[in-house]
Amino acid sequence: MDKRIQLSHGAGGTKMESLLKEVVIPSVATDVNVDVGLDAMDDASVVNNIVFTTDSYTVKPIFFPGGDIGRLAVSGTINDVSVLGANPIAISCALIIEEGFEIDSLKKILKSIHETCAEAGTPIITGDTKVVEKGGVDEIIVNTSGIGVESPYLEHNSNVVNEYDKRKIKWLLDSNLREGDVIIVSGTIGDHGVAVISKREGYGFDSTVKSDVAPLNGMIEESLKVGGVCSVKDPTRGGLSNALWEMCEKSNVCINIREEDIPVREGVKSACEMLGISPYEIGNEGKLVMGVVGEMAEDVVSAIRKTKYGKDATIIGEVSQSDDYAGVVMETEIGGRRILPRPIGDPVPRIC
Repeated sequence: MDKRIQLSHGAGGTKMESLLKEVVIPSVATDVNVDVGLDAMDDASVVNNIVFTTDSYTVKPIFFPGGDIGRLAVSGTINDVSVLGANPIAISCALIIEEGFEIDSLKKILKSIHETCAEAGTPIITGDTKVVEKGGVDEIIVNTSGIGVESPYLEHNSNVVNEYDKRKIKWLLDSNLREGDVIIVSGTIGDHGVAVISKREGYGFDSTVKSDVAPLNGMIEESLKVGGVCSVKDPTRGGLSNALWEMCEKSNVCINIREEDIPVREGVKSACEMLGISPYEIGNEGKLVMGVVGEMAEDVVSAIRKTKYGKDATIIGEVSQSDDYAGVVMETEIGGRRILPRPIGDPVPRIC
C-alpha cells in the first residue's frame, strides 16, 4: 500500500479498490445488521429496506459539453440508488464553495440541479452550504446523498429471474451474475470522460463529443417492467472495463464480450487514439451495464431502446462459468481473444 494518497486512489480501478479494502472500510465498518453493507462494495447500501448512497463531486472543469457539476451530482446519486432496483425518493445536497466564486456560476449550477431533479422526479429535501477561504477548494465541491425504496416492479423482475433458473434475487447486486446471463450496455461508452478532458485541456473534441450525463431511473424502471434483470451497474470511474471486472469478480464468473458489438462514437475513438488511452477504461455518467437472463435479453434491450437515453442499447456478451478463471475476456475485431485488463485507475482524473 502506498504511503501517500495519489489521484489514482480516487479514480476507480485496482488502486481505489485497495484503498477501500485495506484502509477505509476496515477503519469505519461496524457490526450492524444491514441487507447490503460496506463489504458488498456496491453502488449503494440497503438498511431496513431503504437504499442509501452518498457521493462528492469534484469534476474539473465544472462546466463541460453536455452538462455541469450540478447535473452530474444529481444524476450520479439518482443512478447509484436506482441500479440496485430502488425508486429514488429524496436527495440531500451540500455545497462547499471557494471564496470569490461567481454568483452567476452558482446560479447556473443550482438551475441544473433543479432541472435534473425535476427530470428524475426526485426532490431535494435537505442540504448545507459552506464557504472556505481562497484556495481551500478548487471553485466548488458538491455532495449529494440519496435514499430510495424498493421499485414497485422489483418483485415482478425477481419472479421472472426465478422462473427461468430458480435463482432467488431481490436487489440488483454486482454478485448476482450466473452462467447463461447476457451482458447489455445501454449506449455508447467513453463520452463523458472524453468531453471533460477535451474541455479541460483544449483538445477540441468537445465540438463533437458531449457528456452523456443523465439520470437513468426511468430506463431501469422500464427494464424491471420486462423482468429478468439480475445485475445493474453504471460504469463511472474506470469505465466499462472496471464495471465488468467488479461484476465478474463478485459473482465469480467469466464475462465474455465482443469488441465489435461495443458502441463507441467516432469522436471518442479518435480522441482515445490520439491520447493513447482505452475507451473501455474511461468513465461514463449516463450509461448502464446490465446482466439479464438470456431468455429475456432481447426484450430488455427493446424496452431500453424506447427510453430517452437508451437508443443505442445493445448486447455485448455473455456470462460463462470457469473453475479456474473469473475475469473479462474480449473477442477482438480481428477474431482473436484477449483478457480485457482491469484498469489501475481511470486515465482521465477528476471527471466526477
